[in-house]
Amino acid sequence: MFRSLFSRSAPASPASSDSGGRQRRLDLSDSLPAELFEQIQRIQIRTQRLVSETFAGEYESAFKGRGMEFEEVREYLPGDDIRHIDWNVTARTHVPHVKVHREERELTVYLLVDVSSSGAFGSATKLKREVAAEVAAILAYTAIHSNDRVGLVIFSEEVEHFVPPKKGRAHVWRVVRDILSHQPRHRGTRIAGALEHLLAVQRRQAVVFLVSDFLDQGWEDPLRIASRRHDLTAVRIVDRREQELPAIGLVELEDAESGELLLVDTGSSRLRRSLSELAADEDLRRGEMLRSAGVGEVVIHADDPSYIDDLVAYFHRREQRR
Repeated sequence: MFRSLFSRSAPASPASSDSGGRQRRLDLSDSLPAELFEQIQRIQIRTQRLVSETFAGEYESAFKGRGMEFEEVREYLPGDDIRHIDWNVTARTHVPHVKVHREERELTVYLLVDVSSSGAFGSATKLKREVAAEVAAILAYTAIHSNDRVGLVIFSEEVEHFVPPKKGRAHVWRVVRDILSHQPRHRGTRIAGALEHLLAVQRRQAVVFLVSDFLDQGWEDPLRIASRRHDLTAVRIVDRREQELPAIGLVELEDAESGELLLVDTGSSRLRRSLSELAADEDLRRGEMLRSAGVGEVVIHADDPSYIDDLVAYFHRREQRR
């Protein structure tokens, strides 16, 4: 099935310290194209408003609250709570032992962002690629607001860019800049490669948002493996014209990733119905696979400007289930 039907954007800059310890402003507007700088400003302003309202609260409720994380087992000391005794170790060693936990204070959040050519499609005011970048940027700002560490993997048919996880406003500015300014080097998609890279660089559990249109094959097994180690959410970017063709006569369609061309008669009701049924079946198969792997899914419609509501609703459902 063709990946795309038709080929066809101020808050203060981050602060840092000079050699004397005084705060100075990084005037990043001088080092960025004006259009890109304005786009980052718009996203940051929008995110700050969301954070001050309900979005950040929903995010923290959905991904925080793990409480205490197991750290080690040690011998019992006078004053230890007997409720923490590890009876299995105690029975094996004949010496009382207790489980020690530490408070989990922060999360590591990874954004895996698909920049393949199938994202260069949109039937409304924005391309899928632009919406994917905005969603990833909003998630990055929200995670930093919650004092989490944020890392970034930008991928197409290979991993094109990697930013290790860190905290702070200057870091999230860099992450957002890299997402919005990245120029893809390849046209294809290989989700499996991005997941394999994640597994190689992040050993401890992380919260992972995989932002893609998922027009790819062969990623199911790596996804299951990654889901067992990490808290994984699939953020699927879709456009209604990928599922519903308008009746406008003969149209030449191009696969954005392979360049393959196909002439179709969109005036045929049978063809339009077949396409819709095929897309619906694929959505059903994908959804069932994600659920069986324990992966959350939120669907973002690139042609709907209220996509933030979809993220908030997903966080709310997740918090209720937890």
